[in-house]
Order: sequence, then structure tokens, then C-alpha cells
Amino acid sequence: MYQKAIKPTMYFIGVTTSKSSIMKVFPAWAEYLGLGTCEIKGIDFMLHDEPQKYRDAVEFIKNEPFSLGALVTTHKIDLLKACRDQFDVLDEYAGLMGEISSISKRDGKLYGHAKDPISSGLSLKAFIPENHWEKTGAEVFILGAGGSAIAISWYLMKKEHGENRPSKIIVANRSIPRLEEVKTIHAQLNTAVYVEYIHAPSPDISDNIMNRLKPGSLVINATGMGKDAPGSPLSYNAKFPENGLAWDFNYRGDLVFLEQARKQQIEKNLTIEDGWVYFIHGWTSVISEVFHIEIPTSGMKFDKLSEIASEQKNNYRM
Repeated sequence: MYQKAIKPTMYFIGVTTSKSSIMKVFPAWAEYLGLGTCEIKGIDFMLHDEPQKYRDAVEFIKNEPFSLGALVTTHKIDLLKACRDQFDVLDEYAGLMGEISSISKRDGKLYGHAKDPISSGLSLKAFIPENHWEKTGAEVFILGAGGSAIAISWYLMKKEHGENRPSKIIVANRSIPRLEEVKTIHAQLNTAVYVEYIHAPSPDISDNIMNRLKPGSLVINATGMGKDAPGSPLSYNAKFPENGLAWDFNYRGDLVFLEQARKQQIEKNLTIEDGWVYFIHGWTSVISEVFHIEIPTSGMKFDKLSEIASEQKNNYRM
């Protein structure tokens, strides 16, 4: 089923991998980082695909000498559910979050890491005002209940933030089982942050939640809609909060959520962020694991990697 790798290869497990900027960015990064002769290949699955397909992919990567590892997106929860027994080592976040975003090898063992809790936190810190929650008492509304939603909610709840945590987190999702999974994971965190879980099978339910958010609140599109599937979890009737923040985890696709936010940007004084910085942090953290190299999360080297990625992204869109 899978073609044997003839050079060191990193895989990208997703839905529409050929459309990702990483296909242009990775070779430029590899050259800058001195990774030598290597390549990246995409492996596409349907949303919530058959468990055996995930197992076949993991088994292939595990047994092929030149297959070094993979970044997993969209399928992070489903893949770990199907393949948990195939991994020799799972990091603490993978076990807690029930997902993996990084597959790598070391000393003959297959490792699974959940990198999103770190990557999402670093990305959030890049644009949110300092001590925002403590100063405003604002809330967070997360659309979606997949791995990214679990990761960012975990970061926002961390006790080390002290008083600088949201007054409430609302998680809305179209399916009930995913909501139950998130609720189970949150229960293990023993956090003081109040979380509300809402079944939202249609956009009008999410619209109503939006319309009652406190000023300064953060709205996150963690559904994949706008990239892996068209559209937005909101309708154009949704009202963003005054002085709020809108964050789409996507950076490519039809990006309807971002379009909806931009239509209200001036009126509501919104801060709007796409998923580009999240993309940078996510990929560099996994490349670090797969190739066993140190990649900083800030500073001159990280800035250079960001610059290279932006140049390649711009070329890719031409």
C-alpha cells in the first residue's frame, strides 16, 4: 500500500496535505537546519476514517528504516484510539489528552507525543494582551471538541496562570461523544475554571452563545471548517464580542470564520488571528522530535524559520 522510502522521510498525516504550505516550506527549512537529504510525503485520510487505515500507516512508519516519523493533524484523536498498542512510548500529554500529533523513533522504539498543548499556548501568547483575563474577566468560546480544542482549553486552565484565567470556557460541538470526551479529560485536571459543554449541531446555537459573551472574550474556530471542510461553524448572524479576539486555527482554505470576523472588525474592535503562527510552532516542534534536533520556540533562529516559511507561503499562493 505504501511505497518504501529511499531517503530519510517525514510524513504528514492529514486530509488535504498536498494543499499545505509545508510542502514548500519543509525543503527550505531542511536546508536551513542542515537536515541533509530528506523529504516530506503526505498521507491523506477521510475525516474519522477506518481504524485499520491508521494502523497500516503507523505500522509502515514503524518498520521502514527511512521512515523517520510524522506530524498528525485532524486525525490526532482517532489515530491514537486505533493505534495506541503500536506505540512503545507515549508522552504525558498524549496520555492525558488522548491524542498524538507527533510520531518519531528513538533507540528502536516508536514514540507518540501530543505537541498541541505547548504549540497552542505559545501561539496564544503571541497575540493576546498581557494579563488579559485578569484585567477583563472575559470568557473563551471554543468551537469544536477535537485535539486542538482540548489542548488550548488545557493551556487556558493551567493553575500556574493564577488569576489570569478565563472566567468561563464554553466548548460547543456538533457531536455529543466528542463533548463527553473533552469533559472527561477536563475532569482529570481538577481546575477551578468553570467549563460549559454545549451540543451545537447547527450554527444558530453557536450564534446564540456568541451573542451573550462578555466584552473582551476570545472566540476560537477549532472545528477544521474552513480548511478540511468548507464553511464556518457560525452563521453571518453571529455577533462577535465587543473588544473581543477571534482566532481561527486554520490559515488556508475558504476561511469563512475569518471573513465573518473581519466584517465586524471595526464595529466590534476585534483582534483577529489566523493559524499561521500555530502552524510554525506545531511543525517545528514535531520536526525537532523526528530529526532529534533542538529548535528554539523564540529568538533569532525561530524568527528566521518564520521568515523562511512566510516567503515560501507567499510563493506557494502565487
